[in-house]
Amino acid sequence: MAEGPIVEYEDYYEQKRVFVQEVASARYTLTEERRRRLDTVPRVIHTNAQGLTYGEWNLLDPGQEPFRTQSLQSHFVILPPGGRNDGHGHQNEAFFYILEGRGYELHDGQRYDWSEGDAVVVHNDCVHWHNNADSDRRAVALVIKAKPLWLFLGLWQQGKIGTKPTDDSRWGPREEYKIARDPKDAAIPKVIHPSDTQWQLTPHGRIRVLADAGTPLRVKALDGYLQEIAGGGRSGKRWQMADELFYVLEGEGYDLHWEVEVEIDDQYYARFAKEPTRWDWKAGDLVWIPQNTVFQHFNAGSRSSVRLLCASNRIYKQLGYSRVEELENAPEYDAARSSEPAAAGD
Repeated sequence: MAEGPIVEYEDYYEQKRVFVQEVASARYTLTEERRRRLDTVPRVIHTNAQGLTYGEWNLLDPGQEPFRTQSLQSHFVILPPGGRNDGHGHQNEAFFYILEGRGYELHDGQRYDWSEGDAVVVHNDCVHWHNNADSDRRAVALVIKAKPLWLFLGLWQQGKIGTKPTDDSRWGPREEYKIARDPKDAAIPKVIHPSDTQWQLTPHGRIRVLADAGTPLRVKALDGYLQEIAGGGRSGKRWQMADELFYVLEGEGYDLHWEVEVEIDDQYYARFAKEPTRWDWKAGDLVWIPQNTVFQHFNAGSRSSVRLLCASNRIYKQLGYSRVEELENAPEYDAARSSEPAAAGD
């Protein structure tokens, strides 16, 4: 266990929290509610981790006003030099990216080391705490969770170390928590280092996958990747059903978002907005892309690259929304394809 201060979150844990937001309408359609949210809610959340003290700082959750989403939650964890947070457990998993520092996790008594640039996972139903191994510098992690999904499903059991039934005489002796996880999962890595996955050139642009169904990281509910956009460049123009958030690690630029309305006739038809909305962002901002949106990222600088940390809830794919449409490829992808030799028979 790390020597040094323990960051207590008494106020954070004791305050009233909204875990799941009501979605209500006096009519069968939710078109008006969706339109109100898309027309009035800011999509760029300006953050300043440099100006924050030690502790946990919410960025995106269902209890926020204005309400954005409950498929994703995000917050900072900031640890003092040589310090740690207090131990706790929750049924939901958590994915986090190390923005500053070096340290380690203790998960159910096992140690997992991490440093800046690593992606780390707390598995479901895990007792854990985060430790800063550097006695001179703070450590900062950006945490992203699909926690409302667990709460929708009634997976509510969480608390600090020491939580136990109040009416002890009602319960038998404690047992191993065997139904919470597949034993084979214990062999799956819980930390992804920068050298563990490779940069790829895709229709959406240059990306490095951190978490998905095919990546050896013990995360079930989130997909995550890094994206790099060269100076003056842009990403592909993508249409997808899942909402997405991204944190701007480096650079500045803007997003164009085209809303998608539905026309219900003999089947569902999509109607794209003729004009997009523009959302400017810079390093340190968190940006939310709503569900069923066409979007494109642009680097506003001519020299420096932009780096984005992107994440979405994997449950959309499990529900059948696994397809994304690249309506326009990233320029470097088309350039690379045009320079490839033609296949035999072409």
